[in-house]
Amino acid sequence: MLGQFVIGPFGSAFHVNNYDSNSPFRYIRGKDVKPFRLLEDDNVYMPEKDYFRLHKYAICQDDLIISVVGTLGNVAIIPEDEKGIFSCKSTLFRNPKIDAHYLLAYLNSKYGNSCLLRRQRGAVQTGLNKEDLKTVPVALASQKKQEMISSLVKNALKCSKTSKSLYTEAQKLLELEFGLDKVKVKKTTGYIGSFSKVVLSSRTDAEFFYPEFDILSSNLPKHINFSSLSKALSFCQRGKQPVYSDAGLTVINSKNVLANKINIENTRFAQPPIFPELKIQYGDVLINGTGRGTIGRAAPYLENAEALPDNHVTILRTPGIDPVFLSVFLNSKAGQLQVEKHQRGSSGQIELYPFDIRKFLIWEAPQKLQFEIRDLYDRALSMEKESKDLLEKAKQAVEQLIEQAAEKT
Repeated sequence: MLGQFVIGPFGSAFHVNNYDSNSPFRYIRGKDVKPFRLLEDDNVYMPEKDYFRLHKYAICQDDLIISVVGTLGNVAIIPEDEKGIFSCKSTLFRNPKIDAHYLLAYLNSKYGNSCLLRRQRGAVQTGLNKEDLKTVPVALASQKKQEMISSLVKNALKCSKTSKSLYTEAQKLLELEFGLDKVKVKKTTGYIGSFSKVVLSSRTDAEFFYPEFDILSSNLPKHINFSSLSKALSFCQRGKQPVYSDAGLTVINSKNVLANKINIENTRFAQPPIFPELKIQYGDVLINGTGRGTIGRAAPYLENAEALPDNHVTILRTPGIDPVFLSVFLNSKAGQLQVEKHQRGSSGQIELYPFDIRKFLIWEAPQKLQFEIRDLYDRALSMEKESKDLLEKAKQAVEQLIEQAAEKT
């Protein structure tokens, strides 16, 4: 055997209602395991005491983590300095006797992935077990070829890390300008909302009157003045439930709208709507309107091809404000506090409606700052594209080696 498999803990070993956002120890769920790398847009963390209690399931640098329940056969590598525990929906492969990054490329190639998926068991709930994973064949290339493919993967992961750093830098640039790092809001057990505000807002829920955004607004630097988002909008409308088809325009749903980034991979299609204004255009900002954990996430749409929003996504069009800047603002603390303030509904179904989004306050920053944030964002996007291209080259190199070997037999 080329290495050691480590099975995850029982599902009851850690309860998801015990997440601790202040902990450095990550809890890696099945849905976090994507091809080549872990998803970084929705991390959750576990208390320190649970991490040490389950320490035998702790991840190590260069472990390969394989999704074995749900979406099967995704394989990612654990990066340097990542500390955490993996869930029962994944299995680790540790201490491989061949280059871990080469093996990562092989298992994510069409041949390696096919070998994984052939070993799934079950009808309603399919899965991959350890004994079957042990039988997955591995194409052993020469040391020189392994090193070449490994280098492509390593460079791709470095580009991805740089991209993430640039996205973070863009967000921090705005927040430092706001002085958000200096504004501290003391949590209170109670607060007061005037009767006149209740009448004017037609709201009686406690979240609407929570004072944190008002405190933040009153402590901003003097050169920053908020204005109504509605004045900057030329269009603000939520999409309709699409009629899906095998071809047509790409449909963007709430899962595709991440913080400051739209993932258009694995999307579905629908025929153009009767009302052409409901098409997403280059330069629009999309914001999620439903779902705890996804509500209020915003991202700029920078694709040349038109697309369609589903009925959980709202299109924002602001001709005078750079879409990247607006997206970064909406994902900042100043934007997210307003999401919490204006969302409606109970824990079962919360909604952020277009007429409430229009009530948001924004800062129309100087063009220089908008340009600086856009430049950081564009560089991050470029590095992300380079990373994807390198990973594709690595997979193709593995597949070519296998095909060439097959031709010789």
